[in-house]
Amino acid sequence: MNIVTLIGNVGADPEIRYTQSGDPIANVRLATTEKWKNKEGEKQEQTEWHRLVFFGGVAKVVRDFVSKGDKLAIAGKIHYSEWVNKDGEKKYGVEIQIGRGGQLELLGGKKKDREQVETSRGTVEPGSGD
Repeated sequence: MNIVTLIGNVGADPEIRYTQSGDPIANVRLATTEKWKNKEGEKQEQTEWHRLVFFGGVAKVVRDFVSKGDKLAIAGKIHYSEWVNKDGEKKYGVEIQIGRGGQLELLGGKKKDREQVETSRGTVEPGSGD
């Protein structure tokens, strides 16, 4: 089973592109932060950045309602890729894909379009908005 669940903050406004058929694909950077105290009692913090890619109906929700600073909860699948860059070096990438079977929950953020956001809060099943 390939399921990733994250809760974090959006680092920049989503980047939106469209398929040839006009369906949106939304790319988002999400920060998750772990906080703890070390054995000396000093506060420690570590932030990890995750690349998220949304497809289908859930991409429309991201396009219309998500912006920098918003808090999201997502469930998707991890996807590994590799390619050769223009210098001939092998590169690797990791992204979380949220499409069919994935979930998105808007946990809070700016007050813009509050009434519209309220109607889309909760779990969004990709493809349900198509």
